[in-house]
Amino acid sequence: MWPNFVFKKRHLMSESAAKAAEALIAVDPWLAPYRDALCHRVERYNQLRALFDSTGGITGQASRAYEYFGLNQGDRFGEPGFWYREWAPGANYLALIGDFNEWDRGAHPMERDMWGVWSLFLPADVYAGRLQHGGRYKVHVGHTGGGEDRIPAYARRVVQDADHSYSAQFWMPQHSYQWRNPNPAPIAGDGLRIYEAHVGMAQEEARVGTYREFAESVLPRIAKLGYNTIQLMAIMEHPYYGSFGYHVSSFFAACSRFGTPEELKELVDRAHGMGIRVIMDLVHSHSVQNRQEGLNGFDGTDHQYFHAGPRGLHPSWDSMLFDYSKYEVLRFLLSNVRFWLEEYRFDGYRFDGVTSMLYLDHGLSREFAGYEGYFNEGVDVDAAAYLMLANEVAHAARPDAITVAEEVSGMPATAMPVDKAGLGFDYRLAMGIPDFWIKMIKERADETWDLGEIYHQLTNRRSGEQYVAYAESHDQALVGDQTIAFRLMGTHMYTGMSRLIQDPIAARGIALHKIIRLLTFTLGGEAYLNFMGNEFGHPEWIDFPREGNGYSHQYARRQWSLADSDQLLYSGLEAFDRALMRLDSEGHVLSSEPTQQLALHQDTMQLVYRRGPLIVAVNLHPTESYADLRIPVLEAADYSVVLSTDAVAYSGTGALEDGVVYPWQDVPMYGQKQSVQIYLPARSAQVLMPKKN
Repeated sequence: MWPNFVFKKRHLMSESAAKAAEALIAVDPWLAPYRDALCHRVERYNQLRALFDSTGGITGQASRAYEYFGLNQGDRFGEPGFWYREWAPGANYLALIGDFNEWDRGAHPMERDMWGVWSLFLPADVYAGRLQHGGRYKVHVGHTGGGEDRIPAYARRVVQDADHSYSAQFWMPQHSYQWRNPNPAPIAGDGLRIYEAHVGMAQEEARVGTYREFAESVLPRIAKLGYNTIQLMAIMEHPYYGSFGYHVSSFFAACSRFGTPEELKELVDRAHGMGIRVIMDLVHSHSVQNRQEGLNGFDGTDHQYFHAGPRGLHPSWDSMLFDYSKYEVLRFLLSNVRFWLEEYRFDGYRFDGVTSMLYLDHGLSREFAGYEGYFNEGVDVDAAAYLMLANEVAHAARPDAITVAEEVSGMPATAMPVDKAGLGFDYRLAMGIPDFWIKMIKERADETWDLGEIYHQLTNRRSGEQYVAYAESHDQALVGDQTIAFRLMGTHMYTGMSRLIQDPIAARGIALHKIIRLLTFTLGGEAYLNFMGNEFGHPEWIDFPREGNGYSHQYARRQWSLADSDQLLYSGLEAFDRALMRLDSEGHVLSSEPTQQLALHQDTMQLVYRRGPLIVAVNLHPTESYADLRIPVLEAADYSVVLSTDAVAYSGTGALEDGVVYPWQDVPMYGQKQSVQIYLPARSAQVLMPKKN
């Protein structure tokens, strides 16, 4: 019976893989030559998924390991107490140490089972008074190389000690956090408007900000701007502040330098009360190399959580690489996906470093010029299968969870469901857009920008997948790089932003800054992202405290006062960003059907297109304004100007009066039955909406 059962199961799995591959090929017939590779991707997903069949599947115990491992309340044969469990198959001795036993490595040894899981039970009647809330603890791991005091892998709170080392902290407050607001449900027609933020650098003072300060001072700003989603960076515990949170050490612990778990929950809760969803950066692509704080060499081997040898070390990031084929590694990571959704009520994730995960060479120094680059022996099929599992867990735990892939190579079907051989993400970042804008600004004068190229680059995306468009994120603001505002204006950002000064370089930069954002917002995707401060052209780069800058926080903060001053042009850029968000909240731009080009004149630098009911007219000419410019429109209606980049309120010249309505004219143009005549000032753009009778 057993061989027949195995054969039947494999046959069914292959049939499901073939069906998924064919579903994807139906969307993109150019993938037909890679049918076998697509089947192999799905087959490997099915194989890894089947590892958990006997324990309730990946939505059962497999994704709730944090309730089993680590230090948890429980019972043994009806006796209440505390269980501590740790997976360390290569170790020969484990003992729980901490304040409760005066750090005695011999006082509380643990027992090992046949799978390398070590456990210890502490009866409540003995230890309830000794395991104090806030008390510090670690696990001592003995192995062939000696012994080390380590941070438990599933620790839920980790704090820095006076000697700058780290310890886990027993965190069971007398009163658990009482949630006040439900997770906001998606609003029909609303696109995803993401405000990318870092709690630590969100204050104006040159210091590390806190969860509570962010909730009190930054959340209201985000709500006022009109964003409906916040993407929080650096939430998982990381020992080096300057890593921007990408060198994670403790995956289940909220970063303690920003505050307590309850204060993070309060931040999320207050955002939900404002109708704002909160997603976080999830770093499952790698882990910090540090031994004392992280997972590296936890059981004395180099192959417990990570690949052994050179494959386990990222050549560029100086970090460790997970082995996604292992049962316990999958259980650890899948449980981490579920943990943040349920314990902290996050609404989803932006998965970091997906490209690095998908390729054995991490996509470094490689050109992805054709489909053959995505389907060959250089693809890490285990990593692809893990991402499919992770998305399944996220959406099982929260059907409306948001998952976004940071994927730069263009791997087909990244943001398509698993039953179409996709990786299961809801969105993928349109990472080519910021690179395109930087290249345009650096290499060409704006009067020579190719409007056809701009339109093509911003609309060139895979059918059937949703994209998050952005002109710049935190990546473009890091030291060594420059924000778009700084590239456009340079030091004039310091000297030419007063409303009392007429600085032509600042005026040019402000005009192009708004046009670039409008084009990206209306053409680039089904969602939009902005990094905090960039909406008003924050004048400085990001540089975290480090030896090279004297450990200064000068460039790891946000100068909100610039945008709050009516005397500075920064306030107009912020007001324009608010108007962009209204285009979606009121006009549902991001969820509208794809764009349609209506007119393009390179000689006069004019571009006209529609997105949903809106018409966007752009004039990139540096000096020529166009009066009575005829443009085609889709509806037989008068058209109101709902947004003009040149408005005084947006730090423009005000050449166009507010409240302008262009009357419908029964004059066919470029295949449309009607048109309107508009006034389009130099270096400006307008958004028109048909008036309803």
